[in-house]
Amino acid sequence: MSIFLPEGYKSSLDLYDTQSSISFIKATFEAKLSVALHLKRVSAPLFVEKASGLNDDLDGKAQAVNFVAPNINKECVIVHSLAKWKRMALYNYSFYEGNGLYTDMNAIRKDEKLDNLHSIYVDQWDWEKVINKSQRNLYYLYETVGRIHQCILETLDELKKKHPSVTTQLSRQLHFFNAEELIRMYPGLDAKEREREVCRQYKAVFIIGIGHVLSDGKPHDDRAADYDDWNLNGDLLYYNDLLDNAFEVSSMGIRVDEDSLVRQLKIKNEEYKMQYKYHQMIVNKELPYTIGGGIGESRLCMLLMRKAHIGEVQSSIWDDETLSYCKEKGVIIL
Repeated sequence: MSIFLPEGYKSSLDLYDTQSSISFIKATFEAKLSVALHLKRVSAPLFVEKASGLNDDLDGKAQAVNFVAPNINKECVIVHSLAKWKRMALYNYSFYEGNGLYTDMNAIRKDEKLDNLHSIYVDQWDWEKVINKSQRNLYYLYETVGRIHQCILETLDELKKKHPSVTTQLSRQLHFFNAEELIRMYPGLDAKEREREVCRQYKAVFIIGIGHVLSDGKPHDDRAADYDDWNLNGDLLYYNDLLDNAFEVSSMGIRVDEDSLVRQLKIKNEEYKMQYKYHQMIVNKELPYTIGGGIGESRLCMLLMRKAHIGEVQSSIWDDETLSYCKEKGVIIL
């Protein structure tokens, strides 16, 4: 069991108000996000053909849940996320520059290590937006992250008006750091410890440069080679005072172009993926240049309502030890 419940923890919202607030947060944030980033809601798949190469490989180690539908006779995989599917959808739906899509994505990550923040069930707003190649730079990334941060703050403000018992505080100021910079700031600490320390100090943080190997010989965190450009991506984190830890809400970035895709596939020894249509279309400059990411729905609800465990805001499956421990502490798992 890898969970921690603070001594004396009790949610400020009962079960009824928790359920009401989940709906309120999701509806409020979704509306704000769509306006801030010029996004249109679309339908999205729960599963894709394995042979399409469109499923998100995450760190390259997680195995997707798969099945063969007898009437189709094709192997399908439950999505991990829609990182690559979205870019193809923008092309298929003829989205134009400056506009994008978002979807309510549901996934199964059966290999996920369970703790306060992680479940085998994943729900997130997956979004993607068409940009001009000239916008493939850090300035545009910063601007976009700032818009998402503002949507989160405004959603919290409205939640607190609706439920004054909610005491969550988030920093209005967002700080940007490169992953390499954190190594110099916190020598001797590993990546997760660096995240914790920078969030303790700066409260709201975006860490740039996830995927490539840093000066300590390791990447800050693993990223697939074929969607984010590792020099133009990052994670949005807040300090969670309840758990005294960094709290990731979103992973996002400017997507690979024809050059960074080839370079990153080579680094990961995954050139075989060039057989897939998606990868060929990027190299041939057929797919639009895009920026996109995923924003955790349950994560955001958990953070804004100041919940200690993600099971308080989503229905999933947990091991008996976790359920017993939460029950003993008076924490209701949905």
